[in-house]
Amino acid sequence: MKDIQIKDHKITSKIKLSDLPSKLDLEADKDTTEDALRKVRRQLGKLQDTMYAHGKYSVLVCLQGMDTSGKDSLIREVFKDFNARGVEVMSFKVPTELELKHDYLWRHYIKLPARGKFGVHNRTHYENVLVTRVHPEYILGEKLPFVKSIDDVNEAFWDKRFEQINNFEKHLTDNGTLVFKFFMNLSKDEQRNRLLRRLDKQEKNWKFSAGDLKERKLWDKYMDCYQDAINRTSTDYAPWYNIPADDKPTARLAVAQILYDTLKQYTDIKEPDLDDKTKANLHLYREQLNNE
Repeated sequence: MKDIQIKDHKITSKIKLSDLPSKLDLEADKDTTEDALRKVRRQLGKLQDTMYAHGKYSVLVCLQGMDTSGKDSLIREVFKDFNARGVEVMSFKVPTELELKHDYLWRHYIKLPARGKFGVHNRTHYENVLVTRVHPEYILGEKLPFVKSIDDVNEAFWDKRFEQINNFEKHLTDNGTLVFKFFMNLSKDEQRNRLLRRLDKQEKNWKFSAGDLKERKLWDKYMDCYQDAINRTSTDYAPWYNIPADDKPTARLAVAQILYDTLKQYTDIKEPDLDDKTKANLHLYREQLNNE
């Protein structure tokens, strides 16, 4: 089985989305791939326990991708061995009335993970430069004082929004949040297959929405917006990773392995030492318990 290398997925220069692979061949069958995932997710779970005790870093995992790219099942499988207290999952839908009364980053900021925890955001603050860019009329719902009409949602508007997002992520990383941004790179053909499965399998029918087909017709526009967003916001402090998503087991393993291999480089993450007084009296505490 081929190893997963961070460098093969991390985006460190300008890219063309059409050049990035949507399939990952690990030269392994499904069972072998799933065995590898079980191993690395256990390692991740143990590492998170240590991070919880250490209490100085938080981890923000951002998952972005087209409908059916496998985000929900990836969350279920990758974080299965985490202590429930150590991971918080948020799925961002259409903004609520309350959320629209705040700036577009507010609802994401208030759901950030505390120190020692993982936060997994299924769809993220990038919806505000993806969906809203494909459908700029949505910006009018934000009731921004300087946006009088759709004509004001121009290139200067998007330039400013990308600048704000980069500043937001820099602020997070400067304050101890480790940011991972995964682009679930699904091919258009595979999306078609997955949408058909939702129609063909009764137990999957509930996942289907006619709106999925409307958005699918805008595929090329979405790809242009994803490419621009990735190129403008893949930074040293908050890089993007391309995750080939046509095969779900390999996509899950890639995300888990990248998380673990990156986090284990932080050699300062370890359980805190006991204070000298407690250390010196361990035998007394043990004796007290044994003599109960």
